[in-house]
Amino acid sequence: MDFCKARWKVPALCLVTVLLQASLSACAPTPKTYIVQMAASEMPSSFDFYHEWYASTVKSVSSSQLEDEEDDASTRIIYNYETAFHGFAAQLDEEEAELMAEADGVLAVIPETVLQLHTTRSPDFLGIGPEVSNRIWSDSLADHDVVVGVLDTGIWPESPSFSDKGLGPVPAKWKGLCQTGRGFTTANCNRKIVGARIFYNGYEASSGPINETTELKSPRDQDGHGTHTAATAAGSPVQDANLFGYAGGVARGMAPRARVAAYKVCWAGGCFSSDILAAVDRAVSDGVDVLSISLGGGASRYYLDSLSIASFGAMQMGVFVACSAGNAGPDPISLTNLSPWITTVGASTMDRDFPATVTLGNGANITGVSLYKGLRNLSPQEQYPVVYLGGNSSMPDPRSLCLEGTLQPHDVSGKIVICDRGISPRVQKGQVVKEAGGIGMILANTAANGEELVADSHLLPAVAVGEAEGIAAKSYSKSAPKPTATLSFGGTKLGIRPSPVVAAFSSRGPNILTLEILKPDVVAPGVNILAAWSGDASPSSLSSDSRRVGFNILSGTSMSCPHVAGVAALIKASHPDWSPAQIKSALMTTAYVHDNTYRPMKDAATGKASTPFEHGAGHIHPVRALTPGLVYDIGQADYLEFLCTQHMTPMQLRTFTKNSNMTCRHTFSSASDLNYPAISVVFADQPSKALTVRRTVTNVGPPSSTYHVKVTKFKGADVVVEPNTLHFVSTNQKLSYKVTVTTKAAQKAPEFGALSWSDGVHIVRSPVVLTWLPPQ
Repeated sequence: MDFCKARWKVPALCLVTVLLQASLSACAPTPKTYIVQMAASEMPSSFDFYHEWYASTVKSVSSSQLEDEEDDASTRIIYNYETAFHGFAAQLDEEEAELMAEADGVLAVIPETVLQLHTTRSPDFLGIGPEVSNRIWSDSLADHDVVVGVLDTGIWPESPSFSDKGLGPVPAKWKGLCQTGRGFTTANCNRKIVGARIFYNGYEASSGPINETTELKSPRDQDGHGTHTAATAAGSPVQDANLFGYAGGVARGMAPRARVAAYKVCWAGGCFSSDILAAVDRAVSDGVDVLSISLGGGASRYYLDSLSIASFGAMQMGVFVACSAGNAGPDPISLTNLSPWITTVGASTMDRDFPATVTLGNGANITGVSLYKGLRNLSPQEQYPVVYLGGNSSMPDPRSLCLEGTLQPHDVSGKIVICDRGISPRVQKGQVVKEAGGIGMILANTAANGEELVADSHLLPAVAVGEAEGIAAKSYSKSAPKPTATLSFGGTKLGIRPSPVVAAFSSRGPNILTLEILKPDVVAPGVNILAAWSGDASPSSLSSDSRRVGFNILSGTSMSCPHVAGVAALIKASHPDWSPAQIKSALMTTAYVHDNTYRPMKDAATGKASTPFEHGAGHIHPVRALTPGLVYDIGQADYLEFLCTQHMTPMQLRTFTKNSNMTCRHTFSSASDLNYPAISVVFADQPSKALTVRRTVTNVGPPSSTYHVKVTKFKGADVVVEPNTLHFVSTNQKLSYKVTVTTKAAQKAPEFGALSWSDGVHIVRSPVVLTWLPPQ
């Protein structure tokens, strides 16, 4: 008999043998967390509350093996969701999950997934200094208090970035609370931090109880990431902020007078989707206006992505959702958070850098970057032995990567060590060199990173250099009889040209789920960003690092995401009646695609001009986004019509409709017809066929205005816009146009261009991408 599959019905008084008990215990399936979406409208009348229905549903699929063991469904349900998402998260074994998918009222059963964190000057670089920000948050807008919800690792409330000086009472609309726990009391919330909550049921269900001797089960941030992102989005101004003297100045968030609500969803073992979903659900119920989510996993189909489904619910409630694109660049098709109702943010550089120099014994100077500031400085006038332990083989040598345990003192003691990037954290390589007796490090990029330079607060003198410079340093160290070098540090420099540049690590398109929806949407500063930091974490995040700082410099799309969330809060403050789609449109159609040398924005990975697959609509321009002239609005019904083009079953569609009455109207001939601020046309079956897409713009500028269109000329197709002039006579008036694309000569690679409407004051620019797929 297969004990693992048999369902046992044993009378309560019957004695079960020890052997049988042991057999059942050994082969009992391991329960896992599943997120179960329910059709709220189908709750039977016999139940008064949703949670009763959910518990009954769990009990109905229970594989409990002994009749006298009454299955306590309520203990297996770890969350009930009721605002942005209807359903629950529960511990189920695989067989129960299969039965659950067939149960009445169940729309979807989604396995738990683990998401990862996508890890001062930027307001000035973006043109939103104090004078602009003060104008936006004028007294006349005091009744439009905006709350930014940040899903992350928590918050460090003592940071001056969360001072509530000058802020009025907490908005009356706010329904959130300040959840207490070890190291966090209600006094840690104020008029700035208006809410703080923690979500850990999913994490504990999967990984066991949180070790409360090392981890605080409270909103307090021990990691630093959440504090950094919250301060970037909405930090209050702080004078003389810096990291070891680097990047000194006034640190302030994009929306310095917005309120912050911290939702701690990430713990030592990761960020679990059931917890993230619970946080989104609660945040929407609490009353946030904007959500900043610097998290991501893989690219799941829309109906299997719990964050996609939850953010759809947030959009329905008028909440703007910004998510990081991911740090898997420069690989193509590496994006996460692909849903069109999410604003997906890539990362770019600013015009600030932290130069450092490697001077080789042959007199060559190699320029790099560093945030090192310590007592172990090397003399610029003295040369020190330099060594590279890698070979000429194409296979990486663990010693060349300076991995833990690979360096021996007799090889590196008293020397500057060249380490290749990869596998282990950059700062950890320096720690390995230091522990082995090395006196300095040259951190060399490989082909995966190209010439992109990211600065770190190393534990010993260290300079990060690009791939070409790294090759030169390694070649010298191998060819010179007695190779030497020294390291020097240049502090902070502004006005770096060219900038912005798309970061090499920033994840790239095209959108693997829907080619017709261009992703990422925009890029924003995400390289070497200074913001508040946790008092429990070192600037390097290494446990061996005893340094503590009030501000830290980090890079990642985790940093670019809160820039966009904060700017969205500014737009919401000025236009409280705008939908999330209108805010997104304003950000996208006013974005720019040139750097400060007036040339096309470059891609750090290649040194060539970046494309919409790297930068989306372009780099955000907050001041222009406040007065975009025209916006592309998208409502719930339009998004549902888009989903109808995605070859979903009726049951899969209901994960978004939540209502069995909704049916596809088939008003879209393809996904290209979604009123998106970017236009992506895909020629699939018939490359020579003419395709038409339609768009509708809403006038949010002067009542009487006339816009004329301008379209890029393409090699592979003719593009015609009808009409080519739009005459508006009132504010909020909507006018439509159509774009017909006719192939002249199918191209092997996508073509990129733009469609712009201008009234002489505003330029409303949409990127245009034409893609020809090879015949199947």
